[in-house]
Amino acid sequence: MIQRPAKQIVINAAPYETRVATLESGMLAELLIERGEDKNSVGNIYNGKVIRVLPGMQAAFVDIGMDKAGFLFAGDFVTPQLEFDTDPTEEPELQDDIGIRHARYPQDHFLPPIEGLIREGQHLLVQVAKEPLGTKGARITSHITLPGRHLVLLTWSNHIGISRRIEDTEERDRLTKIVESIRPEGMGAIVRTAAEGGSEEELRSDMDYLVRLWETIRKKSENAAAPSLIHRELSLSCRAVRDLFSSDLDRIVVDSPDEYNRIRNFAAQFFPSAQDNIELYTNSEPIFDNYGIEIELTRALDKKVWLKSGGYIVIEQTEALTVVDVNTGKYVGRSSLEDTTVKINLEAVKEIVYQLRLRNIGGIIIIDFIDMKNEENRDKVYNALVDALMADRSKTTICKISELGLVEMTRKRVRESLGRSISEACPYCSGEGVIKSKKTICYDIFRALERQSILLPGRQVSLYVHPALAEELFGEERRFIEILEQKLGMKVNISASEKYHIEQYRIEPS
Repeated sequence: MIQRPAKQIVINAAPYETRVATLESGMLAELLIERGEDKNSVGNIYNGKVIRVLPGMQAAFVDIGMDKAGFLFAGDFVTPQLEFDTDPTEEPELQDDIGIRHARYPQDHFLPPIEGLIREGQHLLVQVAKEPLGTKGARITSHITLPGRHLVLLTWSNHIGISRRIEDTEERDRLTKIVESIRPEGMGAIVRTAAEGGSEEELRSDMDYLVRLWETIRKKSENAAAPSLIHRELSLSCRAVRDLFSSDLDRIVVDSPDEYNRIRNFAAQFFPSAQDNIELYTNSEPIFDNYGIEIELTRALDKKVWLKSGGYIVIEQTEALTVVDVNTGKYVGRSSLEDTTVKINLEAVKEIVYQLRLRNIGGIIIIDFIDMKNEENRDKVYNALVDALMADRSKTTICKISELGLVEMTRKRVRESLGRSISEACPYCSGEGVIKSKKTICYDIFRALERQSILLPGRQVSLYVHPALAEELFGEERRFIEILEQKLGMKVNISASEKYHIEQYRIEPS
C-alpha cells in the first residue's frame, strides 16, 4: 500500500486540457478543469462597451467580446461604502479565483440610478467576477482586484483586510501596519494567509509587482479598442500553485515537462521555497490513474452515491437548485428506527459535503435527510453538517433542519458545476433522465396508424422503428398489430434501424 502525503496537488496537463486535482489524505477533494480555448475568464480584465442600460434592473449589459454580454449591476460600478457580500477578511480562494470580491452598498444606503452613471456606447474597464453560467452572461465589475502571493490589491479602495485564518492578534496588527506603510494612496489590499510570518520585504515586493501590473493594465486600456481583452489571468496550473501552496501542502506533482518548467519558473519569481516541493511525474501509467482520480471522477457523475453502511444519497441538479435525498437503502440497523436514521444521516453529512466540494455545486441546495422525531438528533445532524462545511472554502449559509428533515442552504458559485462542465444533456431524454417506455411508444404508433390510415394510399404501409421497439412489436404487441391490420384493412411491414431514436418512428406507404 502506497503511503500518500496528507495534502498534495496533482496536475494533468495536455495541449487540449489541463486538470488540477487537490488530494487530501489520498482522497480527491477538488478538481478544476481548463480546456483548450475554453479558458477560465474569472479575473480577466476587458475594455467593454455598454450596449444596453436597464433602469428597471439597475444594471447594464456590456459587450466584452464573449458570446454573451457581461452583466454589470449598479453596485458593481459605483465605489461602495466598504461593505462586502463576503467577509473582507475571508481568505481568498482558488474556487473564487482569488480576490474577485463583490463589494456592495449597505442596505440603508442610497444607490445612484444606473442611467445617471453610464450610457449606451460608453467604454468601461471591467473585470469578470463570475463566469457565464447556463444562459447567463458573465458577471462583471469595475472594482478591479489583482491577486498576488501574499496580497490582493484593491485598486478602487483604501481598505485593508486580513485573512480570518490569521488568528494571532499581534500578527494581524503587524501585517496591517506593514500594508498601511507600503500601499499606494487610494489603494488597499487583502492580506492572504500565506503572508503570515512574512517579512516586510516580501510584502513590499508583492505590492510593488501588483502596482506595476495595474499601471501596465491602465496604460494598455487607454489605447485599446472595445471590446478587447486587456489582461488575462494566469493559467490554471500557475493559479493552483499561487493560491493553494501553503505549509500544509506536501507536494505538487505534474506530468508535463513544459508545464513543470513553467510552474518552477513562476514559483522561483514569487516563492522560491516552493520549488523543492514541485515534482515531475515520469511513470508510464497516466498520472490520474496512478492516484485513483479517474475512478473518483466517474463516481462524481453518478446521481446515486452509496454510503459504506449500505445507505445512499441521490443528487439531482436543476436550473435553479440542487436537491440531495438521503435514503436508508440496504441498511436496516441493529436497534431502534431512530438510531438507524441518525446513523445514516450522520454518515450522509460527510459524503454530501465531500460531493458538494468535488462537484463544485453552488446556488440553492436542499438536503432531504431521513425524518428524525427527536429534536436533539436533528440538532446533532445539523451541527455535524456545520462542522463538515468548515473545510469548504466556498461560503455557505445554512438553515436549521425543519421538522420534515429538510435543510436549506446556499453555496457560493462562480462557475459551472463539474458535472455540467464535463457532460451534456442525454440526446435520448434531453436531460430529463427518463424516456417513454417501449409499450407507451407502441401505443403511440398504433394511434398514429389509425390517424394516418385515411391519408395513406394502397393496402400496405412501412413502419420504421428502433430495433428494441421492433422486438416489442414482433413480441408482446404482435396481437394488437394484427387486430389493427384487420380493423384498418392494411398490412403493416415493420423495419428496424439503429439510426432511429427509441422514441422515433416513421410511417410511409410501401
